[in-house]
Amino acid sequence: MRLSLDSFRAGLHPGATYRVAFSGGLDSAVLLDLMQEVRPLSAIDLRAVHIHHGLLPEADAWSRHCAAVADEYGIALDILRVDARPKPGESPEAAARTARYLALEALLNPGEILVTAQHLDDQAETLLLQLLRGAGLAGLAAMPNAAPFGPGILHRPLLRFSRREILAYARDRGLRWIEDPSNRDERYDRNFIRRRIMPRLADRWPAVAANLSRSAGHCAEAVELLDKHADAMTAAATAADDSCSLDLDAVQRLQPDEQRLLLRRWIRNRGLRAPPAKLLERVRREIVETAGGHSPTIAWADGEVRRYRHRLYLVLPAADFDASWTAIWNGETPLMLAGNGSLDAALERGPGIDPDKWRSGRITVRYRRDGDRIEPAGRKGHRELKKLFQEAGLPPWLRNRQPIVCIDGRIAAIGGSRWLASEFAGPPAQANVVVRWNPKNAHKLS
Repeated sequence: MRLSLDSFRAGLHPGATYRVAFSGGLDSAVLLDLMQEVRPLSAIDLRAVHIHHGLLPEADAWSRHCAAVADEYGIALDILRVDARPKPGESPEAAARTARYLALEALLNPGEILVTAQHLDDQAETLLLQLLRGAGLAGLAAMPNAAPFGPGILHRPLLRFSRREILAYARDRGLRWIEDPSNRDERYDRNFIRRRIMPRLADRWPAVAANLSRSAGHCAEAVELLDKHADAMTAAATAADDSCSLDLDAVQRLQPDEQRLLLRRWIRNRGLRAPPAKLLERVRREIVETAGGHSPTIAWADGEVRRYRHRLYLVLPAADFDASWTAIWNGETPLMLAGNGSLDAALERGPGIDPDKWRSGRITVRYRRDGDRIEPAGRKGHRELKKLFQEAGLPPWLRNRQPIVCIDGRIAAIGGSRWLASEFAGPPAQANVVVRWNPKNAHKLS
């Protein structure tokens, strides 16, 4: 397909707000020029954004170049400075990519579309890289044409066009662009494939880039079908009384390959990267298949899978918090709980703390101590908190994190208003003070 204004415009949404990721290189220079040309034809709102990685001495000059080009077009440009230095064990490419996308995601407003300049040859290189890394189907699907991205959408409108077509367009239009010297550094895997491998393949198979991209598309279709199947299995296995957990018996009834598919999709649907294949198999064997009353845990960088009472839980690495912490609370403004989210309170009709007792007492917040007991509202007799938590099936790793609200030193509510003490509970028919705990996913995914 020849790169032209009409062929490019066919993939855009009229009236949308677009942000162009503009590095100043050849590909993004063509993308910005095309977006500028279709702006009046499609009535789109257009801005550009440049990421200043600060890794090379030329970075400041590149920012000035991008600002000058955007000014010529009359397009507003945001310049975002990021810390792209790799962490120990992290590749420079991965570090720069992560820093770049985090900054772009934070900039995007709801409903906006970020457009980036990856093209057909990039797609082919990505597929080869994933094959060499032993990726599964999701990795071999390479880059989607469009996908959710933060509050908006990430769109790659040049994926249908080759590097040769993009270069021809740039020369025809007399565009100016910058050359990043790091693109010649063959220590980076992608550069090695681009400069050494792809030219040799193209000598033998001239349509190699298009064919590899087509294979990535076939993989993407297969992934979409498998995801639908995995979503159906996940929905069937989700505990009826707790959407955060999976029913172990339901998962155990599946075949091993289905269990792996379900676990991987369940983890990804919660916004985490799935663990490597070997670790995922350990989750399946040691947590799903292994019998016994103990509560096993398998952790990786992004999170943990735990088992408790025939349920599977996906847990974020817990933020540190001080179990001996205590604070005075005015009960009117939100209270931040170090490493454990926040509390707020509002007057609402239904079960809650009697407003008169709330206003007249001294409110403090703390965590569980040995010997803590309450008489739960609506029940006779005092119960140890340990027993209450066990009766409710509260997983052990959440028990010590339940914030306890006290009035004049006596327990009034636990875990927000999940448990109320009878001596402070107001009549359910009246408006009462409802305490809400927002853990901010500090310890559990919901």
